[in-house]
Amino acid sequence: MVTGQSDMSPALSTKPEWLRVKAPQRERIGAVADLLQDLRLNTVCQEASCPNIGECFAGGTATFLIMGPGCTRACPYCDIDFDKSVRPLDPTEPERLGEAVSRLNLSHVVITAVNRDDLADGGASQFVACIAQVRSRSPLTTIELLIPDFCGNGDALAAVMAAAPDVLNHNIETVPRLYKRARPQAIYQRSLELLARVHNGWPRCYTKSGLMVGLGESDAEVLEVLADLRQHNVDIVTIGQYLSPGPKHLPVDRFVTPAQFDAFRVHGETQLGFLQVVSSPLTRSSYHAGEVQRLMREFPR
Repeated sequence: MVTGQSDMSPALSTKPEWLRVKAPQRERIGAVADLLQDLRLNTVCQEASCPNIGECFAGGTATFLIMGPGCTRACPYCDIDFDKSVRPLDPTEPERLGEAVSRLNLSHVVITAVNRDDLADGGASQFVACIAQVRSRSPLTTIELLIPDFCGNGDALAAVMAAAPDVLNHNIETVPRLYKRARPQAIYQRSLELLARVHNGWPRCYTKSGLMVGLGESDAEVLEVLADLRQHNVDIVTIGQYLSPGPKHLPVDRFVTPAQFDAFRVHGETQLGFLQVVSSPLTRSSYHAGEVQRLMREFPR
């Protein structure tokens, strides 16, 4: 059962057992890391200090981070560096990304980006160019984009969707009450409207969103966000534990138990009707993202 109140951990300075991950071994991740260095590509796995980097790199997968590594927003939960300077896009980046997808022989690729509020289109053109390169070199690879909000620029979103990604992900991140604290440059309703616009305008594309827990929200607020996402026709949701990157970032308010994560999953899938809810302490937006291919077979569009 999903409870109305949060289960607070008595010792937030120590991670519970279910959050302990073995440090990745160089020999397990070396091949992917070397390829990324060779092609001068960034990944969320590295830039955002993802706890699943060892598992994903050992499996030959990565979530590519384009237009970075610096971000023009300074969200206090995020470990990606803040950089508000105006920087030109690298015209060679899409080709290098396409080469990486081909060399890794990926069946599913996730492409995300830092926020680039310094660009008129928020970087939409770079997403489009990356899709074109992946499709050219790896035509059977399914493509998932994890996009920023483009500051509400509908033309930028339309340009990205015209390139026909298979999955469009835009993270809601947290509950609306915490936006001012955790996402001061984002707008909760704007993010919901972006997801709804994708569903309504490009119904063959699967929509996806994600949020963190442990920032100070209650379980009841998480359920309200799930209901909002489903009302805006989101297909897939990820829910994971927030882990503070360091002392300059927002602290962890609570460690949510695996049982509560599973309760969120059951509620989302059985009560709200999401195609899939991936919910666990170590879940991140792109964790096991390739499982969407199974959903595409079971729920074709």
